[in-house]
Amino acid sequence: MPTPSKPFTVLKAEGKSHRTKAELKQRERGEEALATGVTLKERSEVKDNPVAHKEFLRINKLLKNIEKNDAIYESVINRYCMLQAECKDFEEKRESFYRDIQELAEDKDKLINEISLSTYYRMKNNMQKQIIALDKQVQAKRKMLLDIEKENVMTIAAALRSIPKEAKTEENPLLKVLRD
Repeated sequence: MPTPSKPFTVLKAEGKSHRTKAELKQRERGEEALATGVTLKERSEVKDNPVAHKEFLRINKLLKNIEKNDAIYESVINRYCMLQAECKDFEEKRESFYRDIQELAEDKDKLINEISLSTYYRMKNNMQKQIIALDKQVQAKRKMLLDIEKENVMTIAAALRSIPKEAKTEENPLLKVLRD
């Protein structure tokens, strides 16, 4: 797969390009057409969740640095931040269950005196099942996060690739008259 074209801002910053001024101007107009000009806004559910809010601020700062904090990406970025928060919540729950199993194992002798051995193992087995269920949910959330990350990068790259490299050459009016 060929390397995607450099954005206009990169070409301008480098100060050198094999493209003509007309091609560069067309590229600049094409890139500007891909943005709404409205900045990214945080949804209320993201703002209310401390983990999601922190992630939104981080991503918004990164996107602002590359001039891609456009409202066109708003829903995806907000969804991504909420998924990050949900993933962290599941991970914390899983760790809590893991600590509970550790405590259960440490207090095994004391518990066996109070409850039967089969009840003890049933409790431990149920906690292990909960950990496995939480792990599955965490993995599903991580896959969603990865898909969003890939799609965002691909969307930006695809948008840049969709800008024509060649400038539209207008036909010389004199040549047009001579041909007719």
